[in-house]
Amino acid sequence: MTVNILTLGCSKNLVDSEHLLVQFRASGYKVLHNAYEASAEVVIINTCGFILDAKEESVETILSYIEEKKRGNIRKLFVMGCLSERYREELTEEMPEVDGFFGVWEMPAILEAMGNRLDQALIHKRELTTPSHYAYLKISEGCNRSCAFCAIPGIRGIQQSISIKDLIEESKGLVNKGVKELILIAQDLTNYGIDLYDKKALSELLKELVKIQELEWIRLHYAYPTGFPEEVIDLMASEEKICNYMDIPIQHVNNEILTAMGRGHNRERLEQLLQKFRKQIPDVALRTTVLTGFPGETDQAFTELLDFIREFRFERLGVFPYSHEEDTPAYRNFEDDVSGQVKSDRVGAIMELQQEISLHLNEEKIGKTFKVLIDSREDGYFVGRTQYDSPEVDNEVRVADNEQLSIGHFYQIKISSAGEFDLYGSLE
Repeated sequence: MTVNILTLGCSKNLVDSEHLLVQFRASGYKVLHNAYEASAEVVIINTCGFILDAKEESVETILSYIEEKKRGNIRKLFVMGCLSERYREELTEEMPEVDGFFGVWEMPAILEAMGNRLDQALIHKRELTTPSHYAYLKISEGCNRSCAFCAIPGIRGIQQSISIKDLIEESKGLVNKGVKELILIAQDLTNYGIDLYDKKALSELLKELVKIQELEWIRLHYAYPTGFPEEVIDLMASEEKICNYMDIPIQHVNNEILTAMGRGHNRERLEQLLQKFRKQIPDVALRTTVLTGFPGETDQAFTELLDFIREFRFERLGVFPYSHEEDTPAYRNFEDDVSGQVKSDRVGAIMELQQEISLHLNEEKIGKTFKVLIDSREDGYFVGRTQYDSPEVDNEVRVADNEQLSIGHFYQIKISSAGEFDLYGSLE
């Protein structure tokens, strides 16, 4: 029997799917991932339920596979993940054709619905869905923060860190499969370990990870600014394996908006942290996310955010329009008083500015040589990344495919030209 798992949403969902895939394979199933055209007796949709666009995508995907089931193309349809956790009762009532809805903690129940049991011996094993040379490492689940706009704590619950021992075991297994880059993810890297060790333990985890010999890059994603353990900055500066890259969403810089968001810091403290990164790691690539259109965001507050982005020049930046999500403090306490058109205009203004910044920073790299990890081959190019870029979301380095390169290997590439989000180069 064939099981096809479709993963929507973030890389944390992807890791959940990879753990489930290895369980099914061990039980004798043929497993597929995101095989939208392939036939399978069983389809499991791992959904996102974070913001409106993601919820709509999840619902549309479920409805399309309900139609496939009606046509007799699949026998069983299951739904798991954040949307299912958040709206199980409504979904069960409105979509009776689905054979079962499961929350974010219910992998054993999904297996039982298929007549199987969770194999504890495989609990730290995964069926990789990424290219074999990099993998995501989820170091904790849930979040203890109370950001007014965020529904995640209500979906994923309070923070539950995975022990350093278990993470090292999982990491060694991934490296033995050929993984050369580990991308650490969580709802909140900053507070990793506080529930297990009564202290923040991200630096202790990193000190153990760098000891894994065949591992070449360690990348950090989704760190919360408030209370960031600054010893990690020192460690990044001294350990070659830890990429000079930090994903640290700031959301905003206006103090009134930061307070309304419940972020736990003001602009001054935020700037102190960001400048510390820049001072101690001069070539650091700081990736951030900002949120515009939050209730009460005036033209003046937005201009302050835009001016800060222009002055600070983040190497990587993403922007989201505010989504008024039920079961969040902002939904209960504020009116969604910024129009959709204004939100869209502000998103556009930020992205236009960031394109200019990215082009300027990329042009500064022309003539320089960088260590590049090759991810793929497409459209006449080998496509890779420097240590300053994460897969799927950041800049890429393109090298003409007449060069003798191999996917999953590192090369010294000299940059010859640049675009807004791409670098072009050749083998040094």
